Amino acid sequence: MVSKMTRFMREYIFGLSIITIIIGLFLLSMGVLWFGFNDIVIENKSLEFIANIENLNAYLLVAGLIILGIGLYYLYSFFKNRKLALEDLKTDKRSEFLKKHNELKSIVKYLPSKYQKMLKDKENELKIK
Repeated sequence: MVSKMTRFMREYIFGLSIITIIIGLFLLSMGVLWFGFNDIVIENKSLEFIANIENLNAYLLVAGLIILGIGLYYLYSFFKNRKLALEDLKTDKRSEFLKKHNELKSIVKYLPSKYQKMLKDKENELKIK
């Protein structure tokens, strides 16, 4: 069960991190609206939900910051690892590939299966076991 969940999250890390960022921004904006623009929120009928939960918005503000940070971290790490993997897979020299092979294997382990397949194809092309 855990391996299926891990595989699912690895395959859709980009979309999940974007969704996490959106949720974090929404919660953060609710907290900021309540504490920064309290008068406007109370007068506005469309923001009545924020006014109804009153001081619970402090928890939403903190939760929004945490969730936003998690989403940004996963998005950044995905792009960083993807860039490193694609750069290392470009090489056609066997010696250069062997130098970075172990590092590349550990990077690709956390990326979607597309990149794992690209690594296997490169290993077959350069005749590496």
